[in-house]
Amino acid sequence: MSSSFKFLGFASLVAAVAANPVFHNLVLHEKREGAPNGFIKLGAAPADQVLNLRLALVNSDMPGLESSLYAVSTPGSALYGQHLTKEAVEEFVKPAPESVSIVNEFFAAQNVTAKSISPAGDWLAFSVPVSKANEIFGANFSVFQHEETGKQSVRTLAYSIPAALKGHIDLVHPTITFSNSLAHLPLVSSPVSAVAGVQNLRSRANVPSSCDSTITPKCLQALYGIPTTLATESSNTLSVPGFVEEYANHADLTSFLKTHRPDLSANTTFQLQTLNGGSNSQNASEAGPEANLDIQYTVGLASGVPTTFISVGGNITSDGFGNLLDIMANFVLGESNPPHVLSTSYGLNEDDVPPALANKICNTFMQLGARGTTVVFGSGDGGVGGLQLGNTTCSAFVPTFPAGCPFITSVGATTLIKETETAANFTTGGFSNYFGMPSYQASAVSSFLAAQGSTNNGRFNTSGRAFPDVAAQGVNVEIVVGGKTQTIWGTSCAGPIFASVIALLNDRLIAAGKAPLGFLNPLLYSATGKAALNDVTSGNNPGCGTSGFTARTGWDPITGLGTPNFPALMGAVGLETPN
Repeated sequence: MSSSFKFLGFASLVAAVAANPVFHNLVLHEKREGAPNGFIKLGAAPADQVLNLRLALVNSDMPGLESSLYAVSTPGSALYGQHLTKEAVEEFVKPAPESVSIVNEFFAAQNVTAKSISPAGDWLAFSVPVSKANEIFGANFSVFQHEETGKQSVRTLAYSIPAALKGHIDLVHPTITFSNSLAHLPLVSSPVSAVAGVQNLRSRANVPSSCDSTITPKCLQALYGIPTTLATESSNTLSVPGFVEEYANHADLTSFLKTHRPDLSANTTFQLQTLNGGSNSQNASEAGPEANLDIQYTVGLASGVPTTFISVGGNITSDGFGNLLDIMANFVLGESNPPHVLSTSYGLNEDDVPPALANKICNTFMQLGARGTTVVFGSGDGGVGGLQLGNTTCSAFVPTFPAGCPFITSVGATTLIKETETAANFTTGGFSNYFGMPSYQASAVSSFLAAQGSTNNGRFNTSGRAFPDVAAQGVNVEIVVGGKTQTIWGTSCAGPIFASVIALLNDRLIAAGKAPLGFLNPLLYSATGKAALNDVTSGNNPGCGTSGFTARTGWDPITGLGTPNFPALMGAVGLETPN
């Protein structure tokens, strides 16, 4: 990775600046009132325990990058489709020279070595013992334990930075971020009767009767008009990251394709990238349901599109999921040719991520969008109660992250009940408390809010970024894990399904000499985009002791604008609609 940092290393300079009083005046930078529910403080962390920390510098011109993103992503713009180069994005992102200089001085004064870990040099990594971290950041690092899992992490409830660094540093991490490992388990499980219902697809043209009870690639091809014709453009790529030791199994993919896509070559497979100590064990007992789902419903649907599994190593408890997510995104940003579609099926509750870190990660996705990458996330599986089912005591609805980031496309789930595609009632949807409503969705969301009236007033932020944006099937989806067939549910099913549709559209666009779609949302919310989606108008997503939101005509916080219609989307992106 390139870096604009040149760290000072001369002993004489260290000695000269070590006594610099400019770094002695500390001011509070980030604070939380207490540990999250489920965590208990055990006591002070050992003074000699080494902490691996990251420091984010303020970027030069994120408003300028955002303007450029919308210019290349909005249909009708003179710059539509003219995505930015890696170097052009980094010009917006790199820290200002004065920030580089003073942070150099700070680390030298502390006799600490830091290294750049992001393409533009805006993230630095360094390691210090607890005693040093407490000293230089005015912190009180302690050991906290998650009561249910017993897992421990070292965190502080507040930290400060030198007043001279205000305006130069965004955050230090992981400091006040707590990570519940249970919250990051794959968003999949055995089917639940509450959402299974009585399903019948036979009223839909060409939909097999077997889809009444089980969703397979053949069902999705019939339901959404997804073609089986092989993609032709090798430059068009799709990537799916895996976390928490979720491994994508080659033998399971072969078995899945043999059953559901016998028309594909027996050699059809995926590529592997590893980072941060990641791996991809092929032991059948270690096959991951989430990783297999993501690979089987990208390779198995995006016929012929080169697909890569990115295995991200790291410990969620000690590193924090937000940290691993940012490592993955910056890894992709560092590539000369990033994937055209990046589909991720993991997330966390928005309030589990400090606002500064959430904003930093969200801006990383903005960079990817400007480069021409479509970033897709499942919205979560807990209704209006957050990431996972079971939150009935919340007084306010719980948004998820990164689903509420305005620079990604968030996908909810649907099911089929009595011949009708209906909102899956576990789908998380609602309104961010961190990010404001972007202009591209203001009109669509205002119509929903007008119809919503006073229902659940005060439980959600009516001016926040609304999600999800779209939806796809997410109940009774068949996969192979460890050589055995099972059906699962979750928005993590819907995400790769929708991502595969976009990957196939990109293949056709590139073949026609056009640019890939990149950041989708301005297109999706346009009149042309909305008309190319199947509106879903029934269902709700209960949680927090309420019935949640209700699906309606137009956008709603369960199914977004609707599910994909491939032939119509072909027309929406300016391609000839297949017969």
